[in-house]
Amino acid sequence: MPDSIDFVFRFLIFALVHSLLAEPRFKEALRRRVGGELPWYRLSYNLFSLVLFGWVMLAWQSTRVLYLIPGIWNLGMQGLQLVSLIAMLVCLRQTGIRRFLGIDRTDDRSAALCTSGCHAVVRHPLYLLSLLFFLLNPVMTTRWLTLSGLSTIYFVTGALLEERRLLRQFGMAYACYQKDVPFLIPRLRRAPIS
Repeated sequence: MPDSIDFVFRFLIFALVHSLLAEPRFKEALRRRVGGELPWYRLSYNLFSLVLFGWVMLAWQSTRVLYLIPGIWNLGMQGLQLVSLIAMLVCLRQTGIRRFLGIDRTDDRSAALCTSGCHAVVRHPLYLLSLLFFLLNPVMTTRWLTLSGLSTIYFVTGALLEERRLLRQFGMAYACYQKDVPFLIPRLRRAPIS
């Protein structure tokens, strides 16, 4: 199998497993099967996902460089990547880094709807910032471009599925939030308040 196909295949396995394990119905079925709560589920899920993503990144090591941003522009793009990582941490801090990592074992079902801070700009700030991180890479290889494309599809699909789950969980409050805040691309100017 060509390295590029192996890489795409591994990414698809990662996306499928990652999505399945994140699905609330899967977690609920697992809770029923074990007969109790799963206090370390989120942490285990994150660690397993990290290992699985590492397996993806081990494929297709030698790829062609499509472009390399030279000099100060390279440094500028790396700086913008750093800014996107810091912004991700700010967003995570707002909703709870410990909960996201799985260190805080509070049940995900009790999480409140967050509509302020990062979430007042777009409904899915972590996906947006992750995409910016990918696209701001000053060294674009065929593997990185493929990863960026696959990740874009995965993030948008994941966000759409998450929207359905959040509508079920929060009902009218989330429907109003959807009307007020853009999905993934921030507005250049705020809409007038009526």
